[in-house]
Amino acid sequence: MADIVQILTTNPLARQLGVPQPTDLRRGRELPSGPVVLATAGGPGSLVRQTLDLLGINPLDALVDTPATRVTETDEEGRTREVPPSYPSRIGAIVLDATAVTTVEDLEQVRAVLRPALRSLEASGRVVVVGLEPDTAGAPTAVASQQALQGITRTVGKELRKGATANLVLVDLLTATPTTAADLASTLSFLLEGRSAYVSGEILHVGHSGDAAAPAPARRPFEGQIVVVTGAGRGIGAAIAETFARDGAMVVAVDVAAGGEGLSKVANRIGGHALQLDITAPDTGSRIAGHVAQRFGEAARIHTVVHNAGITRDKLLVNTDEERWASVLEVNLTAQIRINAVLLERSLPGGLDDGGRIVTVSSTTGLAGNAGQASYAASKAGLLGLVRAMGADPRLAERGITVNAVAPGVIATEMWGKVPLVKRELGQRMNSLQQAGRPVDVAEAIAHLADPATAAVTGQVLRVEGQLMIGA
Repeated sequence: MADIVQILTTNPLARQLGVPQPTDLRRGRELPSGPVVLATAGGPGSLVRQTLDLLGINPLDALVDTPATRVTETDEEGRTREVPPSYPSRIGAIVLDATAVTTVEDLEQVRAVLRPALRSLEASGRVVVVGLEPDTAGAPTAVASQQALQGITRTVGKELRKGATANLVLVDLLTATPTTAADLASTLSFLLEGRSAYVSGEILHVGHSGDAAAPAPARRPFEGQIVVVTGAGRGIGAAIAETFARDGAMVVAVDVAAGGEGLSKVANRIGGHALQLDITAPDTGSRIAGHVAQRFGEAARIHTVVHNAGITRDKLLVNTDEERWASVLEVNLTAQIRINAVLLERSLPGGLDDGGRIVTVSSTTGLAGNAGQASYAASKAGLLGLVRAMGADPRLAERGITVNAVAPGVIATEMWGKVPLVKRELGQRMNSLQQAGRPVDVAEAIAHLADPATAAVTGQVLRVEGQLMIGA
């Protein structure tokens, strides 16, 4: 069986037949090695340039493909063709400010700047388009033109190769509380860096935090902050705990007693605190808060709660009884609702602080469904509704608390490793990056959403799935 997989993934003939070949992805906090190019469409725009200035990035001006800028090439057989202008070397990223696009004719400028850039993009390069929330664009033509950016960006994501990604950021510029460069900086930094390695074809929404003193993106944004991670004993949960600890957090790693050995190893490895408990217990929220207050002092407050714990009990719906159904919803959805309600009590010692973050781990199954996983899909879709509702809650906004979700796709965990070999090897290539993600990819996305600098993002779901080719 292993020989079949080897042929499918490494044989030259397999490449000729179009079998996807994975590329090592750039990860971590490193920016692209090549220069960042700044382009505009529809008008000059200033938001993106101001944001790059905040990030200390001095961009190159974009080349523009027009009949006048093309050059003629002649091949060995004397045939000629016109080619777009080319950059002198590989570029690391192109950031396109398309917030001024208001007409269909303006979209030609999008094509004209992307064509030369895509031909020169380095491996693990980045295409980031910044547009308006379409519904705020005004006239129907402007709404249509801004909506078109979504189709362009997602298509580019599917055309890119060698680990490059394309994403769209939507901002508010025409409302009473417009997005500022400080609001956009954290998201743009995340998308340019290797932290977003497994995020492509995504649409991210950035509003306005209302906090003029929002911190700039930092290397260790959680220095001295308390972060609680459930389901932290292994897999994605362990990676989340490790990532927050790397970025300066004091981590309280939570898991059930059955995972105690793994939990202790994770906590010891990162210098964190292990807390064994069943998240479905009625007093879980108060026990978490009590542990924080006991360990760190009565005045201590949690900065981030990451709801990662979850279970599956797969069976076709026609064969699912009430006990199997209820157990999944209780762990994956109801427990989170109950814990949030307790930790959000403002006077609770060890509760969630003002300016805090709640991040939950949903799933692409919650978006697209999956045969045999009705209860799991229900719970994960329910989390998306919970996040959306809490993100729109004015009481949380007043306290500066954001609530977001990540939706992982195929991630190379121990559970995924138990999938039959050929099915696994083929299935994990059904995305634009042609590979499974790593637990750290999910962890980086969560850390981004929890970052104090990401105050202008709330009520959102960030997919970490390499741009799946199928499903919602």
